[in-house]
Amino acid sequence: MALNPYVLDASQDNFDALVLGNSARGLVLVHYWTPKAGPCMILMPRLVRLAAEYGGRFLLVMANTDELGRVARDQGVASVPTVKFYLRGEVVHTIHGAEPDSTFRDALARFVARPEDRLRAEALRAHQAGRTAEAIELLARAAVDRPGDLAISADLAKLLTLDGQADQALALLDSLPAEARRDERIAPMRAHLQLLDAAGRGPADAEARLAADAADHEARLALAARALLDDRPQEAMAGLLALARAAPDYREDIGRRGLIALFGMLGPEHELTRRFRAELARGA
Repeated sequence: MALNPYVLDASQDNFDALVLGNSARGLVLVHYWTPKAGPCMILMPRLVRLAAEYGGRFLLVMANTDELGRVARDQGVASVPTVKFYLRGEVVHTIHGAEPDSTFRDALARFVARPEDRLRAEALRAHQAGRTAEAIELLARAAVDRPGDLAISADLAKLLTLDGQADQALALLDSLPAEARRDERIAPMRAHLQLLDAAGRGPADAEARLAADAADHEARLALAARALLDDRPQEAMAGLLALARAAPDYREDIGRRGLIALFGMLGPEHELTRRFRAELARGA
């Protein structure tokens, strides 16, 4: 697979050398896949992007189980997609299914380190020591050097928010490409910051405006955001649900995105999460 020098295709003849042999020198990830399974095809380009991002700190090997059935069975693969981590000839970790990128990054952090990971750790230590301005400066320089590394952008936005610069944090996340803004590390934080911004910048007479015009989306958003800040989550979620139903095109569907962010904050088992998730799925 000539996608980049760190991604290779396995065959019956080269599997041992490609996987077990190379694992003596460093980490090897093997993606057991088949073109018949949709999740495999979804996961594959994401793994390729990770391999490029890590720049050779691990080797990614693609093993098509239609062609390597015996090898897959010998390696204990019972379903696809499965990704096995090999080091020194042994399987040291396994991920089943098309898990999110964060799952793979967390696993990779146990076995390989990137320079930017060390910089993020240095910034965290500076923040914990009370030197938040220094931490922000470190991450800001790293963000310029690696604009595609969303972990750095996410960390920087968090520190800016903690430092009372929520408007700068939101501007940073708003400046990211559309695909990056949908990333699982960025989307919830951006929605929270947009709600915070709406609570502060929304019209002071939002309640009167909404009473006069039920289609005043700015007023509805401001009221929902203020309810959230006042620790009235049910009222906030009801307002966001109404906004999602009435105006899915308003501010990139901020009603739906705000609700999803709140689901993550409350947790999947919270009564409000279950109730409003069902309402959201039901639609208008």
